[in-house]
Amino acid sequence: MRLIFAFAALLCVIAAPAGAQTTTEFTLPSGNIGCTYVPAGGTEVYEPRDGGPELICSRVAPTYVTVSMTASSAPIRYDNPGEQGCCGLDTILQYGQSLQLGPFFCSSSKTGLSCTGPNGHWLKMRRAGIEVH
Repeated sequence: MRLIFAFAALLCVIAAPAGAQTTTEFTLPSGNIGCTYVPAGGTEVYEPRDGGPELICSRVAPTYVTVSMTASSAPIRYDNPGEQGCCGLDTILQYGQSLQLGPFFCSSSKTGLSCTGPNGHWLKMRRAGIEVH
């Protein structure tokens, strides 16, 4: 439950004092998928489940699903996490673009989002379904 409540805080822009760790957030152009990257050590309002870094992605439709992935563990899928504040951000990862966030590498396409971690784990998030490994 702690992750679910903390996730809502992550979806907001975090105003942190100088020197504090901050998150990086992005949304796909459809507005249906969005992610938050939390650096190692977390932020003032959120501590990743294993100390971080952590990537947390959500898909809004057809059902709301959140997946979190750390650098050292397999992704965890949360069906119907209860918090539904995803995907209204100004930072857009355009289709065909990729982004490196710490140890995670994410690519955007018209069919969805694919992200890989340093431990061989990955997530694929699409309207048609979600896969994790």
